[in-house]
Amino acid sequence: MINIARNDTSILGRWWWEVDRWTLMAIVTLAGFGVMLTLFASPSVAERIGADPLLFVRKQATLIVPALVIMVSVSLLNLRNIRRLAIGLLGITVLLLLATLAFGAEIKGATRWISVGGVTIQPSELAKPAFAVVAATFFSASRLGEDIPGYTMAGGLYMVLLTLLLLQPDVGQAFVLSAIWFTQFFLAGLPMVLVIVLAIISVLGLISAYFVFPHVQSRIDRFLDPASGDNYQVEQAMEAFQNGGIMGTGPGEGVVKNSLPDGHADFILAVAGEEFGLLFCLLIVGIYAFVVLRGFARVLNRNDLFVVLAATGLLVQFGLQALVNMASTLNLIPTKGMTLPFLSYGGSSLIALALGMGMLLAITRTRPGGQR
Repeated sequence: MINIARNDTSILGRWWWEVDRWTLMAIVTLAGFGVMLTLFASPSVAERIGADPLLFVRKQATLIVPALVIMVSVSLLNLRNIRRLAIGLLGITVLLLLATLAFGAEIKGATRWISVGGVTIQPSELAKPAFAVVAATFFSASRLGEDIPGYTMAGGLYMVLLTLLLLQPDVGQAFVLSAIWFTQFFLAGLPMVLVIVLAIISVLGLISAYFVFPHVQSRIDRFLDPASGDNYQVEQAMEAFQNGGIMGTGPGEGVVKNSLPDGHADFILAVAGEEFGLLFCLLIVGIYAFVVLRGFARVLNRNDLFVVLAATGLLVQFGLQALVNMASTLNLIPTKGMTLPFLSYGGSSLIALALGMGMLLAITRTRPGGQR
């Protein structure tokens, strides 16, 4: 147990008493569950590709410690440095997105990954937390009467990132980015007329995606009519939940993971459901809900518009990503390749989530006297 006196004025001492330790503990718990589930889910995947059975376990365990260090380090920053970090990260991300379109490898009809110094990166993951903070900066500056066209800048930045994501194409990440932007715009004082207009545009955009992107059309068709295409992973996931029941078959005793290609990644919840049962899955859902609801509760009475908008954007990203993954796994919505935060295997996603949650912890710190 960490023992830090309340009158400790060091950076670490102030951080310990200002940061939301409950949220921090919840995220660390999710990360621990992620390593555990990777240990049970990934060996069969590694064996199918002819690799060492513990390949993905070692990679995830190697990444989780730096990710948590990054999260805590970012949470030590003040609001000004959080803005600077987000702006710098967003600039780098835009360059990486452009480089991905030019030099990235095409996988399953999409160009989303690029190799930098031997490390494979998915820049779209980094764009989401950075955009949430930068857009909040623009919205709050404009709303508070500062002499910059904040709404225009936030809208222009959104359109640039949206275009880059749709060119890959990555409709799922574009959807999350749009949800962040729309929510922040609404909280910043979006007129009701524009709310209706943007809602209509969003519906038209989703309809257009069905006709423009073949993979979107295929996934929606398979969701509406399972007999129209291959639903192998979803069917396997549902079988895993049925096998697990309430208490699960026991750690390492699941069998569906042996034939589930993405059991360690997008469908890791199915492995959790089979081996640990419904109650464990409800615990995971409860932790995600706790992080989101507690985050909103901590900014509910804040009088700093930037804090409210930035925290809301980060929470929308975190909660929506978890919701989309779980709903896809349970066949409640068409499948979408989106990781389950801190549980699924994936380096880019893990580091991006660590940055985002570090920013959230920094933004929601209880600073005496409204320190900015």
